[in-house]
Formats: sequence, C-alpha cells, structure tokens
Amino acid sequence: MASHRLTPTTFTRLKDEHYDLTTRGRIEVAQKIEAARLLGDLSENGDYHAAKDEQGHMEGRIRQLEHIIEHAEVLGEHYHAEPGQAHEGCIVTVLFDGDSPDMAETYVLGHPEEQHRGIEVLTAASPLGKALLGATVGDMVTYQAPNGRDLRVSVVKVEHTE
Repeated sequence: MASHRLTPTTFTRLKDEHYDLTTRGRIEVAQKIEAARLLGDLSENGDYHAAKDEQGHMEGRIRQLEHIIEHAEVLGEHYHAEPGQAHEGCIVTVLFDGDSPDMAETYVLGHPEEQHRGIEVLTAASPLGKALLGATVGDMVTYQAPNGRDLRVSVVKVEHTE
C-alpha cells in the first residue's frame, strides 16, 4: 500500500538524491574516513569521529529515501482537480478568519518532502490540509486546531505546480 503520495517532480528529486548518496556520497565519506585513519589514534581523532557521524547521518537518509520511494504513489494527471481547486501538490494561499489581507499565508499542500520555492509544506493529513482538499478559491473552510478550537480560513489562491 502506498503511504507517500508524491508529485512526479518530488519523486524524481528523491530518486536522484538516493542515487547521489549511494554513489558519490558513500565514496566521499569512505575517503574521509580513510584519510582520518591515516592520522593515527582513532580514539582521539576528531576527523575520524566526524566522518563516521557523517556516514551515519547519510546512511539514515538513504534508508529514509528507500522507504519513501518503495512506498510512493506518484500523483498523475488524474489527481489534478479543477482549476482553482486545492489538491495534493498545489500551492494554496489562505487567510485566517479575522486577519487582514496582508496576513495571508501560503503553503504547499502535500507530502513533507515536497519543496517549492521555499514555501512551507502543509501535509494533506493535517487538520487544515484535510479541510483544504477540494476547496476552491473563495471557499471558507473550518477545521479543528490541536487545542480543540474551530478555526476558519478562506482560500485566497490555488496554484497548480505540475
């Protein structure tokens, strides 16, 4: 069962990152470890410990990428909604009820790995994300905040990214 719904661009970026880390990344870290070993006593060798830490972080990211890629569902054209309708992978601008128009907030609606122009990601599984799915420009949606309060936001703009 697919547990990671990704846009084609994000899926490709993650596959490319995985390839880079498992080829160039592993070679570079191995070279750093070997160079640090040549410096002598490993128990007090900061370069060696730093290279081993880097290797551990990189291997963790590789495992994370493998899991995401293996369990990914790549969103195709059939997932795109009507123009102006919010869906996974789009950019949504919302205005919280009572805020002035200059306080509008913009999010990428989708998986945490989605990246677009440095805009914060709002997962489709979050309360606000769920409320926004299918909403169109001009809609007012209500969702329950973690503190139990109902919050309302209006959809100001929806941009399709793919």
